[in-house]
Amino acid sequence: MSLPNDLKYTSDHEWIATDGDLSTVGITSYAANALGDVVYLDLPAIGTTIKAGDVCGEIESTKSVSDLFAPADGEVVEINDAAVTDPRLVNADPFGAGWLFRMRITGVPDLLDAATYATFSEGA
Repeated sequence: MSLPNDLKYTSDHEWIATDGDLSTVGITSYAANALGDVVYLDLPAIGTTIKAGDVCGEIESTKSVSDLFAPADGEVVEINDAAVTDPRLVNADPFGAGWLFRMRITGVPDLLDAATYATFSEGA
């Protein structure tokens, strides 16, 4: 599995990229493959305060509906309207155009680096 080294990962198969005071959140290619074809996204509303580990949305695929967990504490400041309109972006480009939302972080839990996440996901 090829993972971007500049991202941090959660044990719930989400990634987070921080740029200044904003962070972009998405699901990993492992999660996208496990879900199958994503057909619907229920993302947190802009302005929502979320807490690390709490459910903040849902991802529906042809196989199942899965909870989306907040990777950190903070406030949602943007959602990916393109992915909401065309959820297939999540499968096609989970680390790029398929990002889910951006947030202003107020607290970061212990996140995994790419090597640790790769070892973790191989055992999942």
